Amino acid sequence: MATWVVVPALNEASNLRVVIPDIAEHLLAVDGAGQILVIDDGSTDDTQAVIAELQQSLPCLHVDGWRRNRGKAAALRQGFQAALDADATAIVMMDADGQDDPSELPRVLGALSAGSDLATGARLERNDRPVKRWTSKMYNWGTAKLSGTPGRDFNSGFKAMTPDTAAAISPMLYGELYRYITVIAHWLGFEVTEVPVQHHARLHGKTKYGVNRFWRGLLDLMTVRFLMSYEHRPSHLFGGLGIISILVGLVMLAYLLIQRLTGETIGDRPMLIVAVLLVVVGVQALLFGLLAELIVYARQRGNSAR
Repeated sequence: MATWVVVPALNEASNLRVVIPDIAEHLLAVDGAGQILVIDDGSTDDTQAVIAELQQSLPCLHVDGWRRNRGKAAALRQGFQAALDADATAIVMMDADGQDDPSELPRVLGALSAGSDLATGARLERNDRPVKRWTSKMYNWGTAKLSGTPGRDFNSGFKAMTPDTAAAISPMLYGELYRYITVIAHWLGFEVTEVPVQHHARLHGKTKYGVNRFWRGLLDLMTVRFLMSYEHRPSHLFGGLGIISILVGLVMLAYLLIQRLTGETIGDRPMLIVAVLLVVVGVQALLFGLLAELIVYARQRGNSAR
């Protein structure tokens, strides 16, 4: 049983040559039995050769992965499962670009010893481009407001968690929802905290993310918010929207009926089309909510039967 550090990597050969020995030095100082697992996410550079070279002097270094890029969420899921299968006492995730400081490992792991289930290495002083810092601040502010999760740096790739936490959040990591690991853990009832850490500039190469990451993050936040609030009662959302739409449409139709009874012509009025559309859309939303409830009910019955 040991602490496992999971490092997703995509074309980071030049960085891994520096980062992995640094992680190993500080990890083994904290836990002499510590292990490092690099998940090669379909790299096309010399990642495999670099890892093979490092393994000659670092028995604690392991590698897993696949031939094509499947995304960071899949890499983390794979790494978490490997650590859980090895009965890890704690699981740490770190990026391979050298921006996370391995010397902070004792402090981040110390937060778990103090009672936290998940500790985030919060990059309060960022060494990034101004645009990235600005979008990150907007993202973190919006995430805190919409999710109700305490924190100032949700997207930090430097996190430590207990095995129970990793096992609970791993099935929910798909797409790009790895950005919301802290939110998911908080939603599931785990104790989350932040530990301010040093943040460095990328060692080599360019970031894999562009400005469009902000908009994808916004959509993912909406997904997480929906799951947090309506996973087990989707009809409350769709049914509520449907009822509002139907009521507005009926009010408009009642008004048009009164107009028609008083002799007004309503057949060429846009309000008639809008009113009918609102009623039809409202009925569809109601039916969609009921269908979603049937899916939730079937899933719950399936889980109970196991």
